[in-house]
Amino acid sequence: MINEKDYLYKISAAGRVNIIGEHIDYCGGKVFPAALSLRNEVFVRPNGTDKINISWTTLPHKISIDIENLEKYKNEPYANYIAGCVLIAKRAGKKILGCDMVQNCTVPFGSGLSSSAAIEVSTIAALAKIAGEEIDKVEIALLAQRAEREYAGVNCGIMDQFASACGKKNNAMLLDCKTLNCEFVPLNTGEYSLVIIDCNKPHSLIQSKYNERRAETDYALSVLKDKAKISCLAELSSSDFNKYSHLLSPKVQNRVLHVVEECKRVNLAQTAMKAGDMATLGELLNQSHASLSRLYEVTGREPDALAYTAQGHPACLGSRLTGGGFGGCTVSIVKTEAVSDFTDFVLKQYNKKIGYEAKCYLTEIADGLTVSNLA
Repeated sequence: MINEKDYLYKISAAGRVNIIGEHIDYCGGKVFPAALSLRNEVFVRPNGTDKINISWTTLPHKISIDIENLEKYKNEPYANYIAGCVLIAKRAGKKILGCDMVQNCTVPFGSGLSSSAAIEVSTIAALAKIAGEEIDKVEIALLAQRAEREYAGVNCGIMDQFASACGKKNNAMLLDCKTLNCEFVPLNTGEYSLVIIDCNKPHSLIQSKYNERRAETDYALSVLKDKAKISCLAELSSSDFNKYSHLLSPKVQNRVLHVVEECKRVNLAQTAMKAGDMATLGELLNQSHASLSRLYEVTGREPDALAYTAQGHPACLGSRLTGGGFGGCTVSIVKTEAVSDFTDFVLKQYNKKIGYEAKCYLTEIADGLTVSNLA
């Protein structure tokens, strides 16, 4: 139990659900995420030393990390992401003070809802707050992305950290990952709700083939950029894909085709959301999942079982994998009055097919980074 009066600040950053636009953030595409009420909170106070003392509400683990020797924590369970945030902030010229911090994370680990981004964003913001640095949400998101890439070893795009920091309650975010232009789109779902279900399969983006997919798309860009006159893969048109795809192996062709078509789906999805056309949005989710399964190959048995079972329920307009894949969650558009029946159906069918239980998360679309004074 945290005694908030013992700390100066509470810094909170959100997990996220990506409605559509998967594996195209690192290709410079537009994505359509939303911040969640599942969050990571950091309770922090300066301690006048050169150490950062870290504890967790959900773990018995405690550790003190040395501000002057941050590289040695890369393989330290639980603390490695935090040490990476401190190191990246320090390299960026930020003032780092010794402090005591308690981490309280309600974003399920390994769920594909970006617990890592929530931890990174809230930690960097906490460091800035106690040092008297300005809280710039976009800058914090970019520093958090660097921590994920350079310290944790996941060659991620900017979507997760940007949504965690900059999300807005009751809004999705149409984020251009090349320019960081962001348009907030009210969640106009009418008589439907977004339902998030976790396949409950432990996974790690580092150990998975996430970085392999990134390498494949980077290679495709190196082959196509001069011929198609593009600066990122998301700029590739369907006609240029058809013209130049013979230069790529069949496997890489599939990866690029997913990117090209997923970029189109994002544009159609935001138009459908603005119009309250949930039927069209649902069909786009179904198409996205099929592409992630067959072309990008990042779903697997468990997410496929969840998504296709959900798609078979009469109250569901569409369902797809959300997040990096190889486990994690699905997001489904379900008639609100039938959510209970839908979740019961999906959970029971999944257990029959897979042999263990999935989890349904009750969450809302919330603000991103928030700062509270406790003293």
